[in-house]
Amino acid sequence: VHLVESGGGLVRAGGSLTLSCRNYGSIFDVDAMGWYREAPGKQRELVATVSSGGNTKYGDSVKDRFTISRDNPKNSVDLQLNSLKPEDTAVYYCYVQKYGLDYWGQGTQVTVSS
Repeated sequence: VHLVESGGGLVRAGGSLTLSCRNYGSIFDVDAMGWYREAPGKQRELVATVSSGGNTKYGDSVKDRFTISRDNPKNSVDLQLNSLKPEDTAVYYCYVQKYGLDYWGQGTQVTVSS
């Protein structure tokens, strides 16, 4: 598993961003893919995940604003962030679960200004 993220940046409140993550490792037996985030002084929290079967799960604070999508042939997962709020500011980490093990990307910074 080798995860490469892109798409973070600085945006004003109410704006949008798209985060992308591609797994350049083996495409076989990847189960869940998704995103977590970690804000300064806070624990890493779930943003959204999608299973190999397409089932999605969202954190309560991002429901109805963020949308996760997965492209199995490309072995990638995207996160569309809409209606961004200053409290969405965090480092966003791509996540993959394979054979019951968790793998993480290097993280991409999202900063939302008020």
